[in-house]
Formats: sequence, C-alpha cells, structure tokens
Amino acid sequence: MSDVPSAIAYAARVDAYHSQAARTSSPTTDRWASRAANFRLDPRRTLEANTAAVAALVAPDDVVVDVGGGAGRIGLPLALRSREVLNIEPSAGMREQFDASARDAGITNVRCIPGAWPDTAAGIAADVVIVANVTYFVRDIVPFVEALKHVARKRVIIAVWSSPPPNHTAALFELLHGEPQVHVPTHRELLAVIWDLGILPDVRVLPDTFRGARERPPTRAEAIRYAVERGSAEQIPRAAEIVEAHFDQLFTASPGGFLPAWVPPAREILIII
Repeated sequence: MSDVPSAIAYAARVDAYHSQAARTSSPTTDRWASRAANFRLDPRRTLEANTAAVAALVAPDDVVVDVGGGAGRIGLPLALRSREVLNIEPSAGMREQFDASARDAGITNVRCIPGAWPDTAAGIAADVVIVANVTYFVRDIVPFVEALKHVARKRVIIAVWSSPPPNHTAALFELLHGEPQVHVPTHRELLAVIWDLGILPDVRVLPDTFRGARERPPTRAEAIRYAVERGSAEQIPRAAEIVEAHFDQLFTASPGGFLPAWVPPAREILIII
C-alpha cells in the first residue's frame, strides 16, 4: 500500500465497504453479469450532455482506453469519433454485452481486453484513457492512477458522481439490513489522493443528473423486486414484506411507473489529468 496518508484512508474506506458487502450480500463470481444488459445503450444515439462533454475531449485520430468500460455506454460512442477504443473489462457479462452492442451497431474499431486495471496496463499505449464509475471500488488507488497517467499520451479522464451510485441505496440498505451502509470513496477522497501525488487536475461538473435516478419500475410488484435487488437483500427472507410495508416512503408514483425516492440528487464530475 502507498504511504500517502490520503491513500491509506482511501484503502480503509474501500476495505470497509467490501467487508460489509461480503457479509450482507449473496456471493457471486461476477456481480455485474445479471445486470450487464441494463448498462447497454445505443452507440449511435444522440449523446447525452455528459457523454458529449467526454467526447469533446477525444480527437478523430486518438486511441482511447476505457478502463472498466462495461457494456460500452461511453466507449462505443467514442469509437465512432476516434481511431480505436480498447475496453479493459474484468466482467465476462459486460464484455459479452459490449461485443454484442458493437456488432449490432456495425462498429469494428474496438476490442475488449479481459482483466482488471492496472494488471492489464503493460504494453498498452493510448492518447486518452477514460475511467468512469470504477475508482469507488479501487483499494490501491495510487498505482491505479499512476498507471492511467503512464499509459495516456494526452490526458486521463476520470468520471465520478458527486454521490456515487453504490452510496445511493444507503437509506434502503439500512431499512433492509438494520445497519448503516458503508459508503465508498467520493470525489473528495479521490481528489485528496490526486493532490497528494502532486497533480493539479482540471475539475468539471457536468449538467445531467444521474441516469439511474430516472428508472421507474412500471408495477408495484416490479418496484418491490427492484428495491430488494438494489438493497442487496435477496437473501433476507422478509425483504419483500419490509419493502411493501414502507412502499410509500420508498417510491413515488409517477408517469410511467414508480420513481425510487431513496436516490439522492447527484451530478457527474470529470477529473481531467
């Protein structure tokens, strides 16, 4: 572990989060596999403002590395605007969705590299390296960031939410598990590490709100299942009953379905190195 004080605190926070998750959630070898399709978007869509802001930092001749690029929500639209995109992705389920989405969209200048960063960094060079919604789970953040910088010829773009998605379910988690949820590190802890490394980044707050906050299960039964899954409570026998009993606190009826009331407001932040 790095002897940078902020990095030690960062690692402790990640350790505490993973320890609680291992104790309270059902074990799985690929926790993203069952949800991978939910992260797939049309690569040829009109870009959201946040994704367009990232795309504006990529040139047509750039080689882009998307660390933990998942199903290609960001990487595949960038492939339409750059020379090549490499998706470094440890989840087989996510890689399958990425490949299928690229194939369906007729995108050929992409490839997946299985594995986790920075283990996969050796021998890779790129103009731009992007990592979105990954740093929350990285225990050894210093070598992670240093590898990003080493690979990128032009810039590193780290995207995080002001309230990270794993922290959005805190109220729901406490209701279902009877204990406070440990929060993953936010941009505050990440920026402290980056500053302690002697790096002065460009920080930009983007306009769009969190996409997941707009999810609306269409029926009451689906909303209950959604809450049990998001609360990592599938293994709790009475979880559905607990959600049912607190339904009006947890959901707001809206056009198109039930809007989760536990999701806090959040804005996406770009940390550009």
